Amino acid sequence: MFDHFSREAFRLETLCDYSGSGNTDAYRAFVEGQPRPENYNADWLAEVRSYVASGRRLYRVHVLARPLTPYLRFELGWGYVTNATAGEEFFILDVTDRPSPLPEGVGDFWLFDSAVPAPMRYAEGGAFTGAEVLSQDEAAEFVACRDTALRHAVPFTDWWAKHGE
Repeated sequence: MFDHFSREAFRLETLCDYSGSGNTDAYRAFVEGQPRPENYNADWLAEVRSYVASGRRLYRVHVLARPLTPYLRFELGWGYVTNATAGEEFFILDVTDRPSPLPEGVGDFWLFDSAVPAPMRYAEGGAFTGAEVLSQDEAAEFVACRDTALRHAVPFTDWWAKHGE
């Protein structure tokens, strides 16, 4: 889907631990107190830069509650801070002191061009187990979730300045 979207790719993140997916070596380094490597996330940064340079938007809302898990401190402190330098946009929907405005049971998904939803599945420990690309006929509920999440979220940089750990 990343090869074919033309305007925007939106991601809703709802988990507090994705440590079983992605860059497990970087997470281990973070937990061990090592400095962030200079080339951290270089492949993704190059992709993001190419999307942004071609006029496409890549943005996310992460629904979370404080205190942050070790994984969220890693994801936000290393991942979001680094990825934002390439033009990816991040927003935080903090539900620490309020109920989530999203429907009960909404999970992670990508939404491409407001038309193609791809709900994602994870096992215990945040291990990614797959995604299902749905038809445009099923996009309306994902668009509504995106819009609700964005209405209630704040820009990551503002949230991080106040709550970053």
